[in-house]
Amino acid sequence: MKLLKYLAAILFILFILVNVLTRLPIVQDRIMMTALNNAVNATAELPDNALSALVCGSGPPLTSPGAAQSCILIKAGDEYFIVDIGDGASANLMNWGIDVQKVKAVFLTHLHSDHIADLAELHLMNWVTASRQSKLKVYGPEGVSNVTEGFEATYALDYKFRNEHHGNEIAPIEVAGFDPYTINLDEPVIYNKNDLKVTAFEVEHDPVPAVGFKFDYKGRSIVISGDTKYSQKVIDGAKNADVLFHENQANHILEMMNKPLMNAGRPQAATVMKDIVTYHTTPTEAADIANKANVDHLVFYHHVPYPRISIMERVHLRGVNEVRSKDKWTFSKDGTLIVLPLNSNEIKITSIN
Repeated sequence: MKLLKYLAAILFILFILVNVLTRLPIVQDRIMMTALNNAVNATAELPDNALSALVCGSGPPLTSPGAAQSCILIKAGDEYFIVDIGDGASANLMNWGIDVQKVKAVFLTHLHSDHIADLAELHLMNWVTASRQSKLKVYGPEGVSNVTEGFEATYALDYKFRNEHHGNEIAPIEVAGFDPYTINLDEPVIYNKNDLKVTAFEVEHDPVPAVGFKFDYKGRSIVISGDTKYSQKVIDGAKNADVLFHENQANHILEMMNKPLMNAGRPQAATVMKDIVTYHTTPTEAADIANKANVDHLVFYHHVPYPRISIMERVHLRGVNEVRSKDKWTFSKDGTLIVLPLNSNEIKITSIN
């Protein structure tokens, strides 16, 4: 008992001492400098000798706590690429310490707002102090130039003010903005440099022009579906890939939402729930696509609706295990990291969080 009393007394004295010391400016400054040094040096480096994919946004079009909108970062060797950049994705990348100044290009699967919303934020992080030699390249389907021109018009004064304040060395005005490339599916290989080949393929998201992407790097491959209904085109585009990232929409949950929405006096929202079932893929359909494409591993992303609790996730994924073995698929979250080491068949599944 005496020992416990002594320990309690020591802890109390230490508490008082720390409380007093942290009120002193010299101590506060020392703590701040340590924290700032840690923050500045806290960069997350993904493996170089691999093809990797980091889920920087796993959520749906509507805001969901803990999930940014659609985004996947691809790293091939030492080069970074972004596939879609929805709201909240840039904040995720910054919070994780990803050096987005290394991003070489952005690939947009389609031009819905939840796939482009953070393009301006990514541009800023990739422009100021980045010392890049050209505008940020953006590849996308028909209309991508309209999107980039719109962002440039909106942020023209921002570019001007930052350049005038910081100068060309920090914010070079000649490379501010975007360099858009409209994807021509008659020439599906849209990027082929430094052993990385990126191939676009059409998907079915009518009436929206939409594509998926396949990344081939030194014998490893990752395919990203983008938004699409069940499609043979995805099966063909993902044939024999190591990993397929596929969107998924639990239509059975959307049907369950109809009555509560009507009871709440929200008939327009109920109509939206009915409309969107026609151009997305259910989890069991995505599993079937992965099987038919002979994909080694399926990663679900862009979840609609986003499961906020574990039981909702189980309902969301109901029936998937009957279609595809549990060890052959992953339900991603923001921060899920897939690493494909070179000269190997290994698929490492971890998290950056």
